[in-house]
Amino acid sequence: MKIAALQMTSGPDVPANLATARTLLAAAADAGARLAVLPENFAFVGLADVDKRKVGEVEGSGPIQDFLAGAARSLRLWVVGGTIPLKVPGEGRVAAASLVLDDGGRVAARYDKIHLFDVDIPGRKEHYRESADIAPGYAPIVVETPVGKLGLAVCYDMRFPELFRRLSAAGAQLLSVPSAFTAPTGRAHWETLLRARAIENLCYVVASAQSGIHPNGRETYGDTLIVDYWGRVLRRKPRGRGIVVCDIDLDRQAEARAVFPALRHRVM
Repeated sequence: MKIAALQMTSGPDVPANLATARTLLAAAADAGARLAVLPENFAFVGLADVDKRKVGEVEGSGPIQDFLAGAARSLRLWVVGGTIPLKVPGEGRVAAASLVLDDGGRVAARYDKIHLFDVDIPGRKEHYRESADIAPGYAPIVVETPVGKLGLAVCYDMRFPELFRRLSAAGAQLLSVPSAFTAPTGRAHWETLLRARAIENLCYVVASAQSGIHPNGRETYGDTLIVDYWGRVLRRKPRGRGIVVCDIDLDRQAEARAVFPALRHRVM
């Protein structure tokens, strides 16, 4: 079974971003992928953080959700829609929602990013306050897909191993981590954190990334990765737009979990 991870450099033009995403999803389907993961904020990276409120959609209706459903259906491809801004009832803020669509274009799962990036980047005049415009989620989500049980996470979540323990305890065999990692923290921690989450949970990790300089002047790290359950990097795309595709083997993963039973040894 093949899975794909997509890398983009999104900006404030939603139709242009969706056109790029459609091209990459088609390439993933042509390569034989059954499931493809788009990066965080694939449809919109605004000139200011507050701009995401302006493009927020009501759950079940809107051009970004229509695009995801249409692409999944026409390509016969399961799609993890990175994150999109969905309106939260009673809130001015939006959710950073990662939607999973099946190959008929139906929403199979929704995960709202739990851990929000309220950080001053060490050594730089670079500041992020995601919680000013994003309402956090609270529920870990695992969804059954044709390529296995998929646990959902987003970007900054990867720094919180307790979330991934809950996902693996719920049966996850793969973990999707759509991201828009900053360049400084990416150079320091990106690969290390992803491989650690894979090793700790004996799970495949599919980490789709934003890459490069965006119209708002911010730089994202890129380096889209697919990591196996033993922490080996199977595929990577260091920079620029594009895709990586590789086979996964759940039987070999099950054998590894049986021979090296760390998940059964948990006591807390």
